[in-house]
Order: sequence, then C-alpha cells, then structure tokens
Amino acid sequence: MQHTFARNTRHGLLGATLTAALMTNSAVALADDSASLAPPQPFEAQYRLEIRGWPSANITHTLTHEGSHWLSDMSFSIAVARGNERSRFYIDDGDTHSLLYNSSYSLFGVGDSYQLNQDDIPSIDRQAALFDLSRRAGTEGCTESNPCDIDFVDHRGRDEHFQYFVNEPTTARVPAGEFDAKQVTLIDAEKPDRHLLINFHPDWPGLILSATYEKEGRRQTTLTMTHFNPAGGNAP
Repeated sequence: MQHTFARNTRHGLLGATLTAALMTNSAVALADDSASLAPPQPFEAQYRLEIRGWPSANITHTLTHEGSHWLSDMSFSIAVARGNERSRFYIDDGDTHSLLYNSSYSLFGVGDSYQLNQDDIPSIDRQAALFDLSRRAGTEGCTESNPCDIDFVDHRGRDEHFQYFVNEPTTARVPAGEFDAKQVTLIDAEKPDRHLLINFHPDWPGLILSATYEKEGRRQTTLTMTHFNPAGGNAP
C-alpha cells in the first residue's frame, strides 16, 4: 500500500486525492451551447480525504478570478505526504483554455515539481479539466450506454483519455450541508473494473461535494466537502 500511495502522490494531487490519476478529476469533442453552461464563480472549499489503509487528510480547494483569468488551486497534507496543483485558465466562447499548470508533490520529504506552459498543453490540464467537466456535464446527453470522451494532460504533459456519463440528479449530504448535486461517473476504458463517482455542485463549476473511487467493486477512496465559502475564492 505504501508503494501505491507513493505512486499516486507522484502522479498528481487529483490523482492522489481520488487515487485515479484524475479520472476527472477536458476537451470534450462535442458542440455545446455555451449559453447553457453555468458561469464560473469564486469559492473556497475544504474536503476530507479517506484512503483505505492510510490516515485521513484535509484538502483545500480554491477558485479565484484574476483579471481575465481563473486560478484553480488544490493542496493537501498528511504526516508523510504533501501536494499542490494549480491551473491558470481562461474561458472563450464557453470553451476552457489552459495557460499555465504547476504541480508539486513529496512523500517522506522527497518529491518533484512540474510546470506546463500553454504550448505544453495540447488539450487541457487536469485541474482545468475538473472545472470544465463539472460545468459541461449534463449538457451533452452523455449516458451509460453512450458515454462521452474526456481528454486532458497529466502533470508531465502526457495525454490521458477517459469516458464519462451523467446520472440522475441527486442530493449530496456532506458535513458542509445538504446540496443538490450533479452526479457524474468516470470510466477508464482500459480498466473497466475501476470507476469514479463524483457529485458536483450544479451552480459552482469545479466544486466537488463528494467523490468515491472503487476498484474491483471495493471502495478505495472517499472525498467529502467539510466546509464551503462561496465568496472565499475572491482574489484580494
């Protein structure tokens, strides 16, 4: 398990958070009506991460508006590991475009840091993909029998490809409160025994209410929102 956690930590914060190297956490090859997409809004949230066989951790997630750009930042820390991912992106005609992606991770004091510039990101980085997925899900008609594609690059700039579909609207009851939720299931086509179920807030793109990652029918990781400040992402 130690090697598994170390590998996931090196693969990125969202990968460590959801133990799936961001099954999401996209450049969706569909013609969307941008008018139907929820507008981005600043926020600050805290999550509780539970990984099977490891101590729980707290995660801080902020979305801030800086001029014409948006900045998504996630960071976590436990006794043996730390991680941070930050994406700067902008929205043009409803499409999300990555500008800069920074990430750093360490385990037992040893780690790496990475930076991708706009030219290094042919599709979208995974932090921006998390935002984009939560915003688009439900507007394209993605179903279990007809899932949609999601493409992004990981922390090293390598292409990642997954599929997703949208479930019926539900209610997420988490420590931060009770919220209407947009529920999305992500699938690794090469590993069909693994899936990630995410409840997004329908009005705050990028905000995760809860998430569960399962492998071979066994729950591996859970993430729940413990605190939400809808104005906390405003840049000073």
